[in-house]
Amino acid sequence: MTNRLTALLLLAVAAPAFAQDARFCPNRPSLGTSTCTTDPGRVLVEVSGVDWQRSPEDDGRADSYLFGDLQLRTGLDRRTEVQLSWTPIARYALRGEDGRVRDRVTGVGDVRLGLRRNLAGPEGEGFSIAVEPFVTLPTGAREIGRGDWSAGLVLPMSYDLGDWSVQFTGEADAETDESGTGRHTAYAGTLGLGRSLGEKWDAEVELALRRDDDPAGHETEALAAASLAYKVREHAQIDVLAVAGLNRTSPDVRLVVGGAVLF
Repeated sequence: MTNRLTALLLLAVAAPAFAQDARFCPNRPSLGTSTCTTDPGRVLVEVSGVDWQRSPEDDGRADSYLFGDLQLRTGLDRRTEVQLSWTPIARYALRGEDGRVRDRVTGVGDVRLGLRRNLAGPEGEGFSIAVEPFVTLPTGAREIGRGDWSAGLVLPMSYDLGDWSVQFTGEADAETDESGTGRHTAYAGTLGLGRSLGEKWDAEVELALRRDDDPAGHETEALAAASLAYKVREHAQIDVLAVAGLNRTSPDVRLVVGGAVLF
């Protein structure tokens, strides 16, 4: 009886410590990707309340809105996690030069399934690198989804320097053609510099390049981004991301507000 009571007391003391030590490493709000993985038995929920983007078109502009853009991550072991991403509400509006809406679509987004395997530094400290293959399923509405399946490979890496960190995310995709059938290559690189601003705040600035070799027309996007995250408690944050296009083929501006919580 005494041994059982002792064991229960030890578990009661250890449980808060286990919860306290659980890894909390959201991808958001940056353009790049985290290298660390979610602990087994835990679920990391990342969600964008609003994600708005304005892009130039040949005869006007396009506005896209994502509401409740969601990513779920859970660990299979200490170095491996699975991911599910989906947008429950998306809206696309094409406006002419006169500002009038010429086309409007509302629907759901595509489903993305991913698997991340950390190769070094699973805690995200020091040098860390991971590999993340993924596939996108065509569940989205016209002008919102890709129209066919696509797949890719993400290679995030980072180096933690204490209050400072450097991140690089490389990506290669078999992207769906603009026609909605067939695939072509696309690849991207994102370089970020992060800074811890005390126990509650984290900031990051990034530069990103993306090359899309669609048969309908090759394009290169160049982006600059700044993000800020605030920890409301140990395993929960709210955050904001602002992105600006640096060339004519890039979106003009993007603003995202959301957060993440670990269960």
